[in-house]
Amino acid sequence: MPILDRISLGKSGEECACRELERRGYAILARRYRTRFGEIDIVARDGPTVVFVEVKARTSDRYGDAAEAVTLYKQSKVTAMAEDFLARRRLHNVPCRFDVVAIMFAAGGQLKVEVIQNAFDAVGCQ
Repeated sequence: MPILDRISLGKSGEECACRELERRGYAILARRYRTRFGEIDIVARDGPTVVFVEVKARTSDRYGDAAEAVTLYKQSKVTAMAEDFLARRRLHNVPCRFDVVAIMFAAGGQLKVEVIQNAFDAVGCQ
C-alpha cells in the first residue's frame, strides 16, 4: 500500500475511532499526542479514567486483524508515552487504562469498529 494511502487510512481510522468513543461517552483530551517515544493516537477520559487509545485500521485481514498489530513492543512504547502525558499534566494517582480501537474498512463501504477496553496492562496505571 502506498504511503499516502496508509496515512489517509490512519486518519480515517482515527476519525472513526473518535466518533465511536464519543458515542460511548468518552471525552477526547488529545489526538496525535507526540513525545520523544512516538505518538499516542488518542487520549480520552472515560469517567474518572484517563484512557490511552491505540487505533489500528485495516482494509483486509491479510496480515491479521487490526488488534493483533499492537505488539509487546508497541505496548511498551505506548506505556512510555502515557507516562510522559501523565507527568507533563501532573496527573498523579489517576486511574488509567489502555484501549485499542480496531477498525476494518471492508469492501463495499462496510465498516466494523471494535473497542477493546483494557487491551493490555501497563505499569503506572491503576
